[in-house]
Amino acid sequence: MFRLPVSKMVSRLSVVASRIMGPDDANIVGNVHGGTILKMIEEAGCIIGTRHCNTQTGDRCVAALARVERTDFLYPMFIGEVAHVSAEITYTSKHSVEVQVNVLSENILTGAKKVTNKATLWYVPLSLRNVDKIIEVPPIEYTSTELEEMGKKRYEAQKLERMETKERNGEVITPVSLPEPYTVGFSQSSLIHLIGPSDCTLHGFVHGGVTMKLMDEVAGIVAARHCKTNIVTASVDAINFHRKIKKGCVITISGRMTFTSNKSMEIEVFVDADPLVEAEKGKYRAVTAFFTYISLDKENKPLPVPPLKLEGEDEQKRFEEGKARYLQNKAKRLADKEQKQ
Repeated sequence: MFRLPVSKMVSRLSVVASRIMGPDDANIVGNVHGGTILKMIEEAGCIIGTRHCNTQTGDRCVAALARVERTDFLYPMFIGEVAHVSAEITYTSKHSVEVQVNVLSENILTGAKKVTNKATLWYVPLSLRNVDKIIEVPPIEYTSTELEEMGKKRYEAQKLERMETKERNGEVITPVSLPEPYTVGFSQSSLIHLIGPSDCTLHGFVHGGVTMKLMDEVAGIVAARHCKTNIVTASVDAINFHRKIKKGCVITISGRMTFTSNKSMEIEVFVDADPLVEAEKGKYRAVTAFFTYISLDKENKPLPVPPLKLEGEDEQKRFEEGKARYLQNKAKRLADKEQKQ
């Protein structure tokens, strides 16, 4: 459970929370799961987003996760370390809230601290009376016009990317009989989960953090099957939440390898929801994302990744698209590094 100490409530537009990492949060060698961290990030964002959107009169509401921008895992976190999660509202449009979250790990034995994650999340406020009604967001005050304009550009960019992602929603992952090692079919994996009350918000719809944690688990299985080594989440490209998932739905989380470089793997993950009670509505694509993993040795140093064996034009096309994302992200990291120097 993610607890928010009262003493850590910094202001109406920010929140800080802390939690010690236990065995249930980590893999067999002690690395905290990326999904655990993503879940904490989303919970902090939901707290500050919901609080802000209820500062005005009118319908009470809950902030629902709509999108997570690319998130890099800068350093691993381990069992026994304390995760400090800080969230701040940085931009509001008429119907959405941008929340920026930082995660800091602390070794409470040595006092050493590291920034492990930086994430940007977008929320929309949904009325408690009518879940299909989106509430207007109270505007925030900016310290400068430049900050407001930068926020507006980020808002327009993510809105465009969400529309482009919807075009891929017809794709499915089909099972392969007797697949050859290091092929897409050999490592592809699925997980089925029934959405229960503990997974859901006050609306009865699943928390975004719950979905992200399950997606990371499936992506991790795909990566482990491909490498047969210890693997950790390196980054997550933008996660798009296309449709809400209701309590009682059965969700299928499917992952497949799309690209490998010398030291990293890209895994595409889909979440499909199947409403059991309202079966006439049919199965639908709810969430999509790309996860990047790296392979580690016993000293937590990167290992080479076995090349992905491609079969067919579709796999070759997805590989080339993954390569383009890889090179784009690599160029961005180098540019950011040069700016800091």
